[in-house]
This record gives sequence, C-alpha cells and structure tokens, in this order.
Amino acid sequence: MNKKTNLFIAPLLLFALSVSAQFRIGQNDDSPLRKLQYAEIAINNLYVDSVDEKKLVEDAIRGMLEKLDPHSTYATPKEVKELNEPLNGNFEGIGVQFNMIEDTLLVIQPVTNGPSEKVGIIAGDRIVSVNDTAIAGVKMSKEEIMKRLRGPKGTKVRLGVVRQGIKDRLKFTVTRAKIPVKSVDAAYMIRPNIGYIRIGSFGATTYKEFMERLKQLRDAGMTSLILDLQENGGGYLKAAVDIANEFLQRDDLIVYTEGLKVPRTDYKADGNGAFLKGKIVVLVDGYTASAAEIVTGAIQDQDRGIVVGRRTFGKGLVQRPVDLPDGSMIRLTIAHYYTPSGRCIQKPYKKGDSKDYAMDMLNRLKSGELTNADSIHFVDSLKYETLRQHRAVYGGGGIVPDEFVPLDTTIYTRFHRELAAKGIVIQQNLRYVDNHRKELKKRWTSFAEFKEQFEVPQQLLDSIISEGEKQGVKPNDEAELEKTLSYLCVQLKALIARDIWDMSEYFSVFNENSEMVKKALEVIEK
Repeated sequence: MNKKTNLFIAPLLLFALSVSAQFRIGQNDDSPLRKLQYAEIAINNLYVDSVDEKKLVEDAIRGMLEKLDPHSTYATPKEVKELNEPLNGNFEGIGVQFNMIEDTLLVIQPVTNGPSEKVGIIAGDRIVSVNDTAIAGVKMSKEEIMKRLRGPKGTKVRLGVVRQGIKDRLKFTVTRAKIPVKSVDAAYMIRPNIGYIRIGSFGATTYKEFMERLKQLRDAGMTSLILDLQENGGGYLKAAVDIANEFLQRDDLIVYTEGLKVPRTDYKADGNGAFLKGKIVVLVDGYTASAAEIVTGAIQDQDRGIVVGRRTFGKGLVQRPVDLPDGSMIRLTIAHYYTPSGRCIQKPYKKGDSKDYAMDMLNRLKSGELTNADSIHFVDSLKYETLRQHRAVYGGGGIVPDEFVPLDTTIYTRFHRELAAKGIVIQQNLRYVDNHRKELKKRWTSFAEFKEQFEVPQQLLDSIISEGEKQGVKPNDEAELEKTLSYLCVQLKALIARDIWDMSEYFSVFNENSEMVKKALEVIEK
C-alpha cells in the first residue's frame, strides 16, 4: 500500500506546492496570462475610482475557479488557517469545551490533561474576563472570545472565573498549549460482542485515534463492528486509505485516482489489518462524502461488509493544494477517484453552476428519495459489480446503501424544531446541568446505571416549555406536545450524559432510538 500521498479529498489538504517550482509560466505577449496581467495593470492604473488591488485579484481567481467544478476553490490566508485546524488534529489555546449561556462562557469540560485542567478550571466554571477585559455581559461574539482565548503555544493568558458556591471571583493564569482536536467522535460496546465507532472527519490524527479505539473494543470482546460515517464530510485520502486497510485482505484494491495530467495511482491493502475478520456494517447518509465514501466504497466493492442508510453525497474529485506567496491557497481538482469496481461516484454537475449543485439534497427530499428507496434511479451504463459476490452497484452519484433506511421526517415536530432553532433546548439543558452538576455526578457514578435508570426531570421539561412560551413558541395542541416530549426526553438525556461524561456516552443514549443503528444491529444479528 502506498502510504506516501499528497492527494486530498475534501475541505483542506495536507501538503502544498510551490507555484514557481511546480509550474512553467508562459510569458509570451499573446499568452492568456499576459492578457490577464495587462487587464489588472490597466484597472489598477487607469480606473476612474480607487480599487482594492488585492481584492480585485482574489475575485479574479475565484471567478476562474467557479467556472471549473464545485470543489476547486480559493481560500484567504485566514481561511486556510481556520480550515487546517480541525484536520491537522490540534490548535493552540487553553483547552476547554464551552458553550455560551446568557452571554457568558460556560465551561462544559476542560480537556483532559490540558492547560486549563492543570491550573484547576473545572466543568461549570464561567470565564468572565480575559487579560482583565470583560467578555461576559458585553455582547461579545463567540468568534471574538475564541480569538482572545487562543494564541501561540507557551504564551500566558489571565482568566477571571466565577464558580458556583464561591463568593469571590477566581483568577487563573493559563499557559496555552497545543490542544488535540478529536475526529473519532465516539466508541463503545453497543451490544455484547458488537462495537460502535463514529468518525466525524478524516484528519491527520484520525487513523491513530481509530486504532486506539479499535484495540479498546477488541479487548472488550468485539467481534462485529458498526462504523458510523453519517455526516462525515471527508478529509485526507491517506487517513481513509489507512483505515480501509485495516479491514481488507492483502492486495485488495482500496481506491485508485486518475486525471488527464495525473497518471493512475492504485492504493492496495497490505494484508496486515487489525480487523480482517468479523462483520462490518457502515452507516451513511447524504452528508457522507469524499474520504468517507472511499472507505464505504472499498468495503462495499470488496464485499467486506454491508452499507446501511441513504445514498451518500457523491464527491469523487481529488483536490491538490497550490500555495500562493501570501499564504492563501487554491485547491484545484486534478483527478477523479474510483472505487475498486471502477466506479466514479461523483454526482453530476454543470461547470459554473454551483447553485444547482448546492440544491442537490433539497432535490433529493422533494423527489422522495430520502423516504423511499424506489425513488433512486440509475441508468444501466452506470452499473458495476462487486468483486467477490458480483452484486450490482452503481456509479455516477454517490454510494447507494445495501440496506435502505428512510429519513423519518416526522420524528421532530414543528414545536420541537422551533425550540431547537431558538437554542431553547440547549440553553435550558446547560442551565439544568450547571445548577445540578454536583448532585448528578454524586448520584450517577456509573454510566450504565444512568443509562438504565435516569429519567429527565419534569422541572427541566417545564422550563423548556415555559421559555418557549416567552419566545412565542407553543405546541399546536396536546397531541403535538406529547409527541415532542417523547423524543425531547431522549435528546435531553443524551445531552446530560455528554455533559457528565463525553460523546461516547451521548451516542450510547441517542443511538438506542436511531433507526439507522437498529437496522445495523439487525443486519449483524442475522
């Protein structure tokens, strides 16, 4: 398996190219480049009003890329940094998970062994000032607060903290450090012998995180795996290839890439994977894209596992980064990628028409595809076969699951959706946990016991309904209220589990009511 690749399949890329070193730039008087230079010089020197030359050039670059495909894009230096952080696996800051409640930063959890935990900041603390500047009660944006908290590794920041039960404001000096960004959202034993791993994206540390969780589950007796790639928008090709390698036999093709000016490159399994036997079910939906589709396609085409859910996004294009001198970057599509059966699962697009491309998910909903498997249609020319069992699969628009699970459009009532949209559910939950954190942790020392016995208190439900009324959000009738409360209780219990423990416990609660997960368990247990 070729592990040295600088190809990337989604939001941002691992390696970069030097324009001057990589390309020959024609300077003939009749070259298109010279024409572009003359136009920019003329505008900058002769135009009737002043112009922002930098913006003018950026707009020209964007204009060129918009005429190509939906995934060739330009990013400013600031955007490059912001897009890099979640995929690089870390950022530099104080290390807290937080949310905003009543214009105040509430610490949900400090990062384990992170700089904030080391100085004594705990869950439930409210950070009210940064370097003697108030950040609470002043309507400061979340982005501005994050900007003040983050900074280069080794620099210090003074925090003013209000803690329940403590009269005086506490002061902490935190030394910023590299903070890991997890891409494996959850991992736990969902049933005896059945493990569950959810991957949120494919970043620089995803493979390492995945292997650690896989070992933990195998040590706990896992013989079958549910791999949840729902809402996974992709990431690094290398991470996807490395993870697929853990499931496949020696010389099994994982994916190959090929473009007009890029020769075909095959990526094959080395046969040394950690989970070569045992059942696998992959969960996907319409937001499963790119690198996540590579893993899904490899498992499906090699007949290694069963894909459950709804048709995936359909991104089969490979981008390569082109670094520009000012730190900005072009992500340029250079190749297609193909699943082992030879499928390119890139969905159709018209060059220069990004609007229609962006409306695809809405169009799927309107067509009935998300609720009825019979609404998915492909022409025979896009038909392929899996490599071992010769099952029919299709290219040209995402990966169609082996087992379809319809989208339940009724699970959230209008009342529930409006409560959530106004942030009422999250805010009231945060307030409840903040006020009862000590007693919750004292009472529920065991998550298994919590999962089995905890019931959402009526006072929390009443506070949500009351706050909804204040903001003009009311149920139409008793029937809507009753249906809302049923699913709202599941959501609240999962959120409370997250705030006391972590995301694995959140999904452990939430997944018990997931039709996707129920279907996966059914497939494994057949």
